[in-house]
Amino acid sequence: MFRCERSGYSNGKGARRFDESIDVEVLPMIDGGEGFVNAILDIKGGDLIHKEVTGPVGNKTISYFGVFDEKGERTAVIEMAAVAGLKLVPLDQRNPLKTTSYGVGELISCALDLEVDKILIGCGDSGISDGGAGMAQALGIQFLDKDRQMLTVKGGEDLLEIDYIDTSNLDKRLSHIPVDVACNWKNVLCGEKGVARVFGPQKGATSEQVEQLSSALEHYALLIQGAVGIDVRSLPGSGASGGLGAGLLAFAGATLHSRFDIIRNFINIEQAIASSDVVITAEGSLDSQTPNGKIPAEVARIALKYDVPVIIIAGAIGDGANLNYRAGIDAYSSITQRPISLKEALEKAPYWIEESTEAVLRKIAIGLQVAKREEASDERRIGRLYQKQ
Repeated sequence: MFRCERSGYSNGKGARRFDESIDVEVLPMIDGGEGFVNAILDIKGGDLIHKEVTGPVGNKTISYFGVFDEKGERTAVIEMAAVAGLKLVPLDQRNPLKTTSYGVGELISCALDLEVDKILIGCGDSGISDGGAGMAQALGIQFLDKDRQMLTVKGGEDLLEIDYIDTSNLDKRLSHIPVDVACNWKNVLCGEKGVARVFGPQKGATSEQVEQLSSALEHYALLIQGAVGIDVRSLPGSGASGGLGAGLLAFAGATLHSRFDIIRNFINIEQAIASSDVVITAEGSLDSQTPNGKIPAEVARIALKYDVPVIIIAGAIGDGANLNYRAGIDAYSSITQRPISLKEALEKAPYWIEESTEAVLRKIAIGLQVAKREEASDERRIGRLYQKQ
């Protein structure tokens, strides 16, 4: 029996509540979102470094990044969700036109101050849609208006005011440090499937604001192409974390990776799945977007090769969740049993995950029991036929 978890909530207790002797393997699913830094440090060791930086709504907040040593090289691990995540945006301020990635750039600068050899950034669970402009400003990029006056870009709506991008003051240390980004490879910056239209509503944007943001990111992409010669409009991963992927690629010289490829660098997930009887994985909200490069769908893709069933335990079931059956998900259920506030759901999630896991395994056990009874019944029928002969 194998269990893979997206977060650090579970340690296999739910499975052992069903059967203490059950063989459970728990793997942290490091998808770039919340928990990315701690999961990497749990595997590699290293130090957690706390810094006061700028949060997504412009306030000062305490964030963190990790540093670990391997083969004589120091790697900094940054989790954008820890500095510009949706959970850091108060409910009454959820407007992606007004949130910033500035703190991400501040953390990158702090990592460079420590003279690290590499930087690894996890993109996921974002509360921003500024195309990484805030991050770029923190690293020395200057945005100028039509009068060649410097602008302070505080959110996606300000992108429309930019007329020129000056890269001359960009932190020179970035040219010597490889920056790798774990992101959703299928998210693009612009177009009908661009980040504004797909994820803007989830971050609090109205339909009118979605169109405004879409236009702003199109304009921004054209300016990036003029400044650095890269067309980021539809590059894989360019739309990750509200367009932060595009900003990192254009201004930090980053290489964008499918987050599942990053996972495979740290966890031997394929071998674990191949040797399992069943895989139980988790997702915050299971909906029509889950098959588009999210971790449960990637897990299912591997499991399908080995004919291993996959069950998802989700915080919420959204529109189009049934599309996941086509992606190789065999079954899914929600941990919530009644209407509940997000705050309470987050508080009770660890217990409910355990409870849901136990319930799933009990259902599997019922199925096995029914199958055994049918097998025994078939054997009895065959025995009676032989006796008659």
